[in-house]
Amino acid sequence: MNTETMTRTATSDTAEPGTAPVLPADDRAGDGYDWMDTLEGTAWPVLPNWGREGWDAGSWPYIILAVARTRDGNGELFGYGTYVDGDTATHWFRSQEACFEAMTAEVFFHWSGQSHGPDLKPTSAASS
Repeated sequence: MNTETMTRTATSDTAEPGTAPVLPADDRAGDGYDWMDTLEGTAWPVLPNWGREGWDAGSWPYIILAVARTRDGNGELFGYGTYVDGDTATHWFRSQEACFEAMTAEVFFHWSGQSHGPDLKPTSAASS
């Protein structure tokens, strides 16, 4: 991966600095499907499903999650990115478990309104 596609970041779980792939920003020229096209050839595959039963991880084209995994000088980094109505955000973690917990909370939040989640959804993301 070339340096043009890398950025300095801080991990959400340990607050340590790291170098990780940039999540492409929304260019506001289209919708979420167009944004997913910008992910092709990057370190960010789209994550369509989440959970034991494979429920929707977002609500395309309005809510989209992407994932990435990389390594820097301090070890592995696990990340997820979100696209929500054109706004993008990136979250990096040293621990895969911490990343999965954060992704579960993100998906759970969207199940509470816009995404297709379980009919008998748990009361909190921690119990899902």
